[in-house]
Amino acid sequence: MATREELACEEITGRYQFNGAGTGAMPQLLKALGDPGRNLRGMTAVGTNGKGSTCAFAVAALAAAGLRIGSMPSPHLQQVTERIRINGVPVSPTACHRAFAQVDDTLKSTGLLVNAGAVHAAAAAVHFARSEVDLAVMEASIGGRRTAVNCFDPGVKVITGVGLDHEHLLGNTLGEIARNKAGIVRDGDHVVLGELPEEAAKAMDAVLGDHTELTVWRIHQEVRYRSRMARDGRTVLDVVTPHAVHRELPCPLRGEHQHHHLALAVAGIDSLAERGLIRGIPEEALRSGLAATRWPGRLELLAPARLGSWTGRLLLDVAANHQGAATVAPEILRESRAAERTALVFGTLRYKNVATMLESLPAACCPLTGQWY
Repeated sequence: MATREELACEEITGRYQFNGAGTGAMPQLLKALGDPGRNLRGMTAVGTNGKGSTCAFAVAALAAAGLRIGSMPSPHLQQVTERIRINGVPVSPTACHRAFAQVDDTLKSTGLLVNAGAVHAAAAAVHFARSEVDLAVMEASIGGRRTAVNCFDPGVKVITGVGLDHEHLLGNTLGEIARNKAGIVRDGDHVVLGELPEEAAKAMDAVLGDHTELTVWRIHQEVRYRSRMARDGRTVLDVVTPHAVHRELPCPLRGEHQHHHLALAVAGIDSLAERGLIRGIPEEALRSGLAATRWPGRLELLAPARLGSWTGRLLLDVAANHQGAATVAPEILRESRAAERTALVFGTLRYKNVATMLESLPAACCPLTGQWY
């Protein structure tokens, strides 16, 4: 049950949820707050899918190395406190409300108008400044060019991939969406690029070509990975970047697509070392951190489970677009074949084409669809 402070945070963000504003006033808001993000260094992840798990891997590994890491994942699954985390742990309701209330008071006193995404990002920055985090691992909400976290300059940008999603905001083609995502990049950044469709890759290269002093590492080029079976039967990954060679990295998250996200996270961490933001992580700490990674609600299996008179296994996911649904479909099929009475529960936004998303999913799974509002 939500606490009084959590309900107050939800009420604050609810007032900015549908006001029609964007993030254009975010720089003025941060300035009015005392510029809490001026010292934030670390990495920002953007992309149609995979941002959250990539950040989860990175946070767990960096925290295992003894660093104090702030993160701001979205959306929250249960409580708003999940949107501000230190070393992967949501902050207390009191600390969360303190940060959100400061942002709300500042908006009221200045008359600035922003959307809920900007409120979330500003509140996280306020808390990170108070907590004196070593690094921040930030996740863009939608897009890149106008996302709230584009007001921060952490130095490393990870672009997980590009697919068709939020077309009414980002564009109707992969090229348009790629250009929007690439808007997160600044001169001098270290950029890690995930797998991209050809149209998106061309558009991305065109935008990156307009910047100076970039370092760009691409999956399957500068960054390579392969999965294999270890002696104990676990699936492990070998990841090679221009900075280091990493052997037998565990991947505890379900689905082969998570291998790609783990490799991106490791490349992002190596990018931090290349830029001198960290000294480097001992391999033992890297392995233990990755092994401890948890990302609830993403191919999360609950067994046994009961819904009224129904009993069986529940598979939870937030594959909120067609590309995401198609990506997780093979794993869903494997789970549905592994045992009888396996039900899939997934959430998506009201305006998404649920029927198109369900086309990728096996009929053997019982879809219980929900909505994010």
